[in-house]
Amino acid sequence: MAELVVKSDDIIQNVEKLNKFLDKHNVTWSLVVKVLSGHREFLEKLLFHPIVKNLHSVGDSRISGLQIIKEINPEIVTMYVKPPAMDTIEAIVSYADISLNSSYRTIEALNAEAGRQGKRHRVIIMIELGELREGILREKVIDFYKRVFELKNIDIEGIGTNLGCMYGIQPTYDKLLQMSLYKQLIDAKFNTNLPLISGGSSITLPLVGKSAMPKNVNHLRIGETPFLGTSPFDGTQFLDLSTDAFEYLGNVIELELKETSPDGILTEGNIGHTSEDFDWDHSYRAILDFGILDVDVDELTPKDPEIRFAGTTSDMSVYDLGPVDKNKKCRYKVGDKVRFSPSYMAVARLMNSKFIDKTIL
Repeated sequence: MAELVVKSDDIIQNVEKLNKFLDKHNVTWSLVVKVLSGHREFLEKLLFHPIVKNLHSVGDSRISGLQIIKEINPEIVTMYVKPPAMDTIEAIVSYADISLNSSYRTIEALNAEAGRQGKRHRVIIMIELGELREGILREKVIDFYKRVFELKNIDIEGIGTNLGCMYGIQPTYDKLLQMSLYKQLIDAKFNTNLPLISGGSSITLPLVGKSAMPKNVNHLRIGETPFLGTSPFDGTQFLDLSTDAFEYLGNVIELELKETSPDGILTEGNIGHTSEDFDWDHSYRAILDFGILDVDVDELTPKDPEIRFAGTTSDMSVYDLGPVDKNKKCRYKVGDKVRFSPSYMAVARLMNSKFIDKTIL
């Protein structure tokens, strides 16, 4: 079975380095663990590490993930990192100390449920800054906050925004300054002091400590960088973080010398997809034991630079090992493993698949 290898020490060291960097610049952060799909074995290693006590909170976009976090360590502050659905309100109040919100009706329901459970629920109210995902419109901010301040079981943790996730809108000084100005306006209007300006996700990290980051933006929700070592701002390594915490291994289940072009009448009945034409007529073709149901092959990079993607179907993928060299034996055989570097989205899908082995080192 194909296997995803998770190097725990690399990830924990990344978390430690990130925390030291952000603490130096007076930015607190939430470690978003949704990429792990609630994998209990790894979460137990991570959540009992002393570094977690220095974090603002641990976030997930799945309620089941937050439930597992609370079962492992009830003392951890948890954050639900998307607006809750109305039919999840009871579970949100049970397992999330904080949630991101952009609907008054939802916050009203959270308030009622928090009262039933004898709790206070904390919310970060999201503002739309151009990404066109979650967020209330800017002209509605003051009226929205006024109504939420009147709810007796709700504490407003801060103001937040999402950038870079759907359209890839870049966080800029002007975008983040708007958040800062709204906080000042809300604080003055309602005689309060919102604790957090949550300025986005891993994509905002490269701005920290620079003039492009307003000083009172003091919180980030970070998922990709601690696990992959990169920032989606430019896809490059951030600081000196490990970029090799995950390795994906596919098993060679067939290896034959074959033509590189199909033979026959092509139809629209195929369920997979293939690469462009090759520059050679024959090559060794390796079939690996994973397919579209497991992972998007476009999110995998072979560690062997001579290997090229040829095609994939529901549960098998084909990789081309290069043109035939009569003076050189094929360097792979049936039973060998082909190694890949998975992207963040690849890791998320692989962790979620029950058909992929996970080895936690």
